[in-house]
Amino acid sequence: MKWIEKIIDKIKPTFSKGGRLAFLHSTFDAFETFLLVPGTVTGKGSHIRDCNDLKRVMIVVVIALVPCLLFGMYNTGLQHFLASGPEEDLPGFLSVFWFGFLKVLPLVIVSYVVGLGIEFTIAQIRGHQVNEGYLVTGMLIPLIVPVTIPLWMLTLAVAFAVLIGKEIFGGTGMNIWNPALLARAFLFFSYPRYMTGNNVWVVDGTSGATPLAALAEGTPLQELPSWTDMFLGFIPGSVGETSVVCILLGAAILLYTGVASWKIMISCVAGAALLSLAGDIPVHYHLVAGGFAFGCVFMATDPVTSPQTETGKWIYGFLTGAFTVTIRLFNPGYPEGMMLAILLMNTFSPLIDHMVVSVNVKRRIKRIASHG
Repeated sequence: MKWIEKIIDKIKPTFSKGGRLAFLHSTFDAFETFLLVPGTVTGKGSHIRDCNDLKRVMIVVVIALVPCLLFGMYNTGLQHFLASGPEEDLPGFLSVFWFGFLKVLPLVIVSYVVGLGIEFTIAQIRGHQVNEGYLVTGMLIPLIVPVTIPLWMLTLAVAFAVLIGKEIFGGTGMNIWNPALLARAFLFFSYPRYMTGNNVWVVDGTSGATPLAALAEGTPLQELPSWTDMFLGFIPGSVGETSVVCILLGAAILLYTGVASWKIMISCVAGAALLSLAGDIPVHYHLVAGGFAFGCVFMATDPVTSPQTETGKWIYGFLTGAFTVTIRLFNPGYPEGMMLAILLMNTFSPLIDHMVVSVNVKRRIKRIASHG
């Protein structure tokens, strides 16, 4: 990496104060810190010292999402060819994957080009560093939308998520709601025909309902795809949400590196399991249907929009899972449930932390008084 460092050091004065391209300092800094670990150190007052910065943490999350992305590309091609003809006529693995790759890649490109374009522009206007948070958001958005969403709609959703969901609050670390879920919510309420119902999965004229959409329309549980197919991911659905196997692989990466909270994941499942007793759908179907697993692992655990206290994480995760199943059971107009549940709990996350801290403070005051 020395040769990269030499090139950067050579051109750096051009983008520094007084240089010919000093007005692009924020953009240059973003690329420099992305390629190389920053050479700056904390002189005093730090309470945490670590070689990792926010970019490296974000990259870990992106790596954890790669299995879902690759499987989503394959499944896109698979669902197309299954809807187009008998299973015996399926082409080879590479042909199936290549078809899906060409369908999914434009979503990823639009997400990153539009989102990062806005991030870089705002950073230049403000004279601030480019926020790193969109490294993850840019990958999440294509994975939680149907592959057939028109690119112009995705562009609007990404712009809404970045401008309204992040920048209006001050950028990464200041946002109240998960930006990727805000993009999905924007699409869901603005263009519902493209996000829910039988016409969600339409690839070159072929269509098929997702399991949750079929359940909402009264399809018996026995007529849905098998639990094994839903667990493996060979079903119609949003690009990265279908394969629980790939999601669990991503969860293992996040937990091993300490990036995500296992408390939120476990309590989310516990909340769903308890509320599922009120309906006819077994909990093991709720866990593999729709975006529950994906939301539980990658969305609910967002460190910015989830509680910071350890007790708060248990409460937040439990209520997220419980509200998800409640919405699925009692509001067929929103068959997914996970998106609304997480956004709702994002809203109450600061309140949960406040209540946990307040209870803890009162407990300590009583303890001190009793010993006084």
